[in-house]
Amino acid sequence: MKIVFMGTPDFSVPILRQLHKNYDVVLVVTQPDTPQGRKRVLTPPPVKVYAEKHHIPCFQPKRIKEDYQPVIEAKPDIIITAAYGQIIPETLLDFSKYKAINVHASLLPKLRGGAPIQRAIERRHKTTGVTIMEMVKKMDAGDILAQEAIPIDTLETSGTLFDKLSNLGAVLLLQTLPDIIHQRITPIPQNPKDVTFAYNITREEERLDFNESVLDLEAKIRAFHPQPNTYTVINNKKLKIIWGRVHQCKNFFKNHTDTENGTIIKHFQDGFAVKCPDGALIATQVQLEGKNPMSAEQFLRGAGQTLAKVGTKLA
Repeated sequence: MKIVFMGTPDFSVPILRQLHKNYDVVLVVTQPDTPQGRKRVLTPPPVKVYAEKHHIPCFQPKRIKEDYQPVIEAKPDIIITAAYGQIIPETLLDFSKYKAINVHASLLPKLRGGAPIQRAIERRHKTTGVTIMEMVKKMDAGDILAQEAIPIDTLETSGTLFDKLSNLGAVLLLQTLPDIIHQRITPIPQNPKDVTFAYNITREEERLDFNESVLDLEAKIRAFHPQPNTYTVINNKKLKIIWGRVHQCKNFFKNHTDTENGTIIKHFQDGFAVKCPDGALIATQVQLEGKNPMSAEQFLRGAGQTLAKVGTKLA
């Protein structure tokens, strides 16, 4: 069985690895190399790195909608995608012997879109999972072929959940492919009443708003970790809040009922507390612009002595 695989980030690699071990992957399609880091070094996506290491032909079109002839020429029996990052042209969806399928990191029809892992954590969902689905023109709207759910841990980050769902997706795909090949699956249409969306994260969303619930802020920090991370502005300097914890002791706030949200109200041994409407977010790991990540304890012994005094308002 000849497979064309389309994927780009680390999430896609375990899925590609399992396909490569068990089937004939004749072509990998991934996004173009992108500049990374302060020096903007042109860097290949993880899927390309795997493909080149294992001598699998790799195709990197800027726009797959306009440039897909190598996929046609590969004559695949099936096209499989996992976090590719571009909309697949309709020409390719029904081109192969079997319908194109996608490995999606949510329990569809919930969380359609490009950031289902981050949004599941940010919205404080208790469970998520992986869906194997038929691909159609409309985003993530195809019939469901298989699903498996897992719980979201209380300290889950997008990094840890990416790993779990990537490996789960690889296992579920291998279990599902024989049933697809032998036509043992009855596709299940998605219920339009249950549809929610998980749109890509914008730069504006990375900034914390301390008028929001402290539980929501803590969830956002975990959802945006390890990338892109959340931030605030302290004395006109950008300060990433890489990690934090919730403090909701009522006695602790009895002297701060009139304090404006976003104000530093106390230093702890492991960080500093920022007032929110229903508690305080204690920042425990930070990164000041131009500096390396550090514990909040280290920050308060250094630049934080001046920048993060009690009473300082974060913006």
